[in-house]
Amino acid sequence: MPNPARIYADFQRTDDDDRLVLDSRGTADDLAEHEIELVDGMSLTFYTDDLDDAGARDDLVVDGTVSFDREHQRWVASIDWAEMRHESELCEREPRQD
Repeated sequence: MPNPARIYADFQRTDDDDRLVLDSRGTADDLAEHEIELVDGMSLTFYTDDLDDAGARDDLVVDGTVSFDREHQRWVASIDWAEMRHESELCEREPRQD
């Protein structure tokens, strides 16, 4: 189950295995703010800034699993790129509370 906190990741910063590389300043800031210490196998929800067609903020969001890349001595996250959605799409899929 993903942690409810959303953690910034630069979705254009990937490794050769197409995993997110979690070394950006925004990632470090969000982890510190939410008091999260990364551990192998941890599930997190990642986001990156994006805009809709009208120029309003509509971040891209995806769940991922964290692991430590021992070869490069850095944290990475495996994600399913096909599952990436805009924030507005997530809101549309949530059930209505009547």
